[in-house]
Amino acid sequence: MVQAARELLAVRTPLDAELMVSDMIGAWWGRRVRGGDVEQVLGEGLVDYAAKAGTPASLTLLICLAYLGTARQGAKAEGAALAMMESGVARPGWADKVGAVKPAGCYVSRDAYGDQDTVICTFAYRWNETSQPTDRHALVMVVDYNMSGMARDAWVSSQVDKLLEQAKAEAAGNPMLLFEEIQPEQARALLESAMKATIEPKTPPPVSDSYSAYHAFARARIKALPPGRKRPAPLHIEAPYSRERRAMLAAEFLASDAAEHLSDPSAASRCADHIIDYGCEQDFNRPLRVSPTKCETFLLDWLPRKVMLSAAEQEAMPHVLSAWVRFAAHRTSLPEQGLKATLDAVWEATGKFPEAYRDPTSFGLDRVLLERLLPDGDLSALARRVFAFPYLQGTHNGIELDRLNPADEADRRTLLEIDHGGAIDQEHLAWHEEIATRMWEGDPPQLWEAAQRLLDLGHDRHDVLHVLIEIAERIGGDPDELAAALDDIADIPDEI
Repeated sequence: MVQAARELLAVRTPLDAELMVSDMIGAWWGRRVRGGDVEQVLGEGLVDYAAKAGTPASLTLLICLAYLGTARQGAKAEGAALAMMESGVARPGWADKVGAVKPAGCYVSRDAYGDQDTVICTFAYRWNETSQPTDRHALVMVVDYNMSGMARDAWVSSQVDKLLEQAKAEAAGNPMLLFEEIQPEQARALLESAMKATIEPKTPPPVSDSYSAYHAFARARIKALPPGRKRPAPLHIEAPYSRERRAMLAAEFLASDAAEHLSDPSAASRCADHIIDYGCEQDFNRPLRVSPTKCETFLLDWLPRKVMLSAAEQEAMPHVLSAWVRFAAHRTSLPEQGLKATLDAVWEATGKFPEAYRDPTSFGLDRVLLERLLPDGDLSALARRVFAFPYLQGTHNGIELDRLNPADEADRRTLLEIDHGGAIDQEHLAWHEEIATRMWEGDPPQLWEAAQRLLDLGHDRHDVLHVLIEIAERIGGDPDELAAALDDIADIPDEI
C-alpha cells in the first residue's frame, strides 16, 4: 500500500486523492483478522508503517488517512504527518485542502413504497480567491429499509447538475417517486444511522461491490454535514407500538371490508398478529407499510426462519397477507399501481410459500416437544435449544423428562444434571447453566455460531460446551470482548 501511494503524487486534486485512498483502505472493510480488530491490526499498522517509510508518498498517504481513517487512525496519522513535515518531507500543493469541504445541498429520492431512500449530498472545496466553489461533487448513498435501514450502496459523482436534473426528471409525474431537498442535519442523521446499521452485522453485510471502496470517504463526508438531529429523518419512524395498540390495529383489520372473505377468524387473527409484529420489530414501527419486496421477504424469508405456524395458520397466511395489503394500502394512500404490484408479488410468493415454509413436524418432531422448546414461537431458536437440552423425553431415575420445562430455572438445572449423569461439581454446573441460558436466549449470537463451527469440525458436544465455558469464564462480563473471543474460535485448542 505504501508503494501504491506513489500514485498519489501524480494526482491533481484532493478529491482524486481522497477517493484513491478510500478505495485502498476499503480492501479490508468488513473483514475479520485473527488477533484483534481489523481497523487496529491493518489500519493502524498501515499508519505506523507509512510513518517509518518517511517518503513524500507515505506523507501524502498519512495526510489522507488523517481525514479518512477511524478516530484512532486519524489521530496517529496526523501526529506522524506533522512530524514528517517538520523534518522537511515534501508534499503536493493540494495536500492542505484534503477534507476542506463545505456542504452545498442535500436531497432525497424516495419511492412510494418506503423501500429505500437515495440520498444525495453535494459538496465543494472551500471557496478560492474568486469566491467560487471548486471541485463540486456529490456523495450518493442508497438506504434500504428492507435490510434494517442499512446503507446498501454508495458512489461519488462530479457531474452534480446532471445528477440532480436526472433525479428530478425521474420523479416528475411519477406517483411512485418523490424527490425533494432536505436539511443537511436530516441527511447526516439518516446516513449515520444507515452506516451504523451496515457495520453492525458480524458477517459481511449484503452491500454492492463498490460500497467498501467508498465507505471511508462517505464516513468522512457525513461528518462534514452539520449535526443537530437525533432522529434519522426523512424516514417517518413512528412511535413504538404497545401491545394494546397492536391489538387494536389487528381488530380494525379483522373488522374491515378487506378481511371479510377470510374464512377462519382465529387463524386470521394470529396471522395478522405476525404481520403487525414484523412491521413493528423489523420495519421501524411501520406495520402499515406494504411493498412487493417487503411482502416477499416476510412470506418467504422471515416467517420460515422465525415463526412456528400451525397448519391452519400456514393455510391462511397468504390470504391474510393479501387482505392486509388492501387494508394497509387504503390507510396509507398507496397509489393504485403500487397496490397492484404488491398484490401481484404476494400472489407469486403464495405458490412458493409451501416449499419455503417447512413445518418442523414434517421432519418427525413432536408438536408438544416443539412447544416446550419454542414457547415464544421463535423457530430460529430450535437448533440451539436442542443443542443446549438434548434430553427432554423418556425417564431417568424415575424422573419423567416430558414433565420438565427447559424454560424454567429449576427444571433447567435438573435437565443439565441428567445430561451429566447426575454427578457434577456445582460450580461447574453453574457454568453449564450460564451457557445453556445464553443458548436458550441467543445472547450473544456468536455463541451458537462458534458452537456450530466446532461441531462441523467433528468435535463432541461436551467438548464444545467446555470450550464455550472456558471462554465465558476467562472473559467475564464484557459482552463485546466475549463476542470477539467467540468470533475468533476456529478450532478447539489442544489444552482444552
